[in-house]
Amino acid sequence: MESSIRPVQHADWPAIRDIFNHYVATSPAAYPEEPVGADFFQAKHRAGPEYPFLVVEAGENVVGFAYLSALHPVATMRRSAQLTYFIHPDHTGVGLGGRLLDILIERGREMGIDTFLAHISSLNEGSIRFHTSRGFTECGRFRRIGTKHGHDFDLVWMQRLENSEI
Repeated sequence: MESSIRPVQHADWPAIRDIFNHYVATSPAAYPEEPVGADFFQAKHRAGPEYPFLVVEAGENVVGFAYLSALHPVATMRRSAQLTYFIHPDHTGVGLGGRLLDILIERGREMGIDTFLAHISSLNEGSIRFHTSRGFTECGRFRRIGTKHGHDFDLVWMQRLENSEI
């Protein structure tokens, strides 16, 4: 099925919530143990409206979302941003994550961002492999930072630098 990527719209919040809550219930990819409401991501978007927040549509359905957010609110760190994205499980493995990542990095560069960060549960080995294959390297790890569904996990920070002078 053909897909398109576009900015988030108000009507998308329930689908975004449902995609994320699937991972809340079934995966270490989403940190909460309890489902979140649609306002969970609306608040993130309101906190940084200048950052891109995108959805993937397949036909009439939202099947994924992605956004950049500030690592820290001070101006001295505006060159860095965090990436977040989730794809409905029926649409993974077909390149949507890579397309979203490429668009977020392109939009970030347009904003002057050259340091992209992702924080990932150590239990989410697929995401760690994906980020490694896309030029990210592990830059930090908080050991045994959380427990989800009875399993301890580390918080793995991965970084991609777009400016090779660093």
